[in-house]
Amino acid sequence: MLLTIISFVLVLGVLVFFHELGHYWAARRNGIVVEEFGMGYPPRLAKLFTYDGTDFTINALPLGGFARMKGEDAGDMSPGSFNAASRVGRAMTLLAGPAMNALLAIIFFALTFLVGFPASVGHPQITAAPDNSAAAAAGLQPGDILLTADGSPALVSAIPDFDFQVLKSANPQETETTDGLLVSREGSIISLPLTGSSNVDALLRGSEYAPVLDTGITLIAPDSPAEAAGIQAGDLVYAVDGQVITADNSLVEFIQAKAGSEITLTILRGDEWLDINVTPRVDPPPGEGALGIQITTQSTLARLSIPRAIWEGVRSTFQYFWLVLQLPVQFLLGRLSPAEAQISGPVGIAQMVGGAMSATINSGLLFPILQLTAVLSAALAIMNLLPIPALDGGRLLFIIIEALRGRRINPEREGFVHMVGFMLLLGLLVIVTFQDIRSAPEAIDWLSLLGQ
Repeated sequence: MLLTIISFVLVLGVLVFFHELGHYWAARRNGIVVEEFGMGYPPRLAKLFTYDGTDFTINALPLGGFARMKGEDAGDMSPGSFNAASRVGRAMTLLAGPAMNALLAIIFFALTFLVGFPASVGHPQITAAPDNSAAAAAGLQPGDILLTADGSPALVSAIPDFDFQVLKSANPQETETTDGLLVSREGSIISLPLTGSSNVDALLRGSEYAPVLDTGITLIAPDSPAEAAGIQAGDLVYAVDGQVITADNSLVEFIQAKAGSEITLTILRGDEWLDINVTPRVDPPPGEGALGIQITTQSTLARLSIPRAIWEGVRSTFQYFWLVLQLPVQFLLGRLSPAEAQISGPVGIAQMVGGAMSATINSGLLFPILQLTAVLSAALAIMNLLPIPALDGGRLLFIIIEALRGRRINPEREGFVHMVGFMLLLGLLVIVTFQDIRSAPEAIDWLSLLGQ
């Protein structure tokens, strides 16, 4: 409990500090007086110092912070007030907070790719091995699946053109290992002598291959079609009805498309190939899926170069933004329920942060806490841009209306709308917090994700 509270306050404090710092910096650049820069919400505990007319304070409720600008929620039009600033100045000031959180999300996502992240991998299946290639020299033939090399799992990126430096195997399969090469050929497992380098990249240089066996089964639901068919946790799925499963064609999509019809799963169990017939359910119990299995992708702990990590940080941040923007559409189409979206308040978020911090401490890997901090920062950025009164997006909406009308809305009326919006948000926060206490959000299994 203590770890959860401390880690939550620290993570939230960092995100809120930089959010409000963005508002503070932009306000000062646009001639707006910032009367107080506070961490936490009142009552005030202490004034740390005063800088250039701004009181920097620590407050009693450690769930946020604020940069209180002159006349922000009143009709004050005097010089230095928020309302006296230009439309562009006010808009820049409001956008600076979410922009700072978006930047933080990019930084934290990039750090996950620098310090070690679980990268999706598969075993290479040779599709072409020219006579002068290292694969041909090692005795590999088209159709062979390379399982291990010199006792270590032979893994390649499951995503095309996604090169990384492997740190260690995150979740190696329990396949018998051997010195030399362990290969699946025409349904049998054979050993080949290793005459050159055991480096997988070197072995595959000059040949063509496709990553396979990247999807593993981790859990079987009781009384499910999977249990009845004899599918087991640890099985690696190779194909469905002869169609090989790769990063480009999801196992879930195949199963959903064949609901109600018998399918044949080709799986590798240890060093044995099996064909298992099973019929996916059309209307499965909630949370189980058509077969009643939980799946994961094979992964390895890896890291990227600094330039690639920064690019992936940017890409991950905007992917998250796009995912959040799609939620209303998913709700309207009935594809997603609020429970599945796991809308959480402070209590739920604190539990997630505590779980990520525990996983970081137990595994010695920074990925869990960095990844969650990046997600929370991105969420804070996009949430504050929603066109809801009292949020930055709500205030921006009034500026847009002002620009369209050609004249201002009465600042006092606008302030009243934001006050009502703030009270409604507080009410919603109470409801969500009560829901978090009554039924905690599903915890993320960070250690399983990291193969610990």
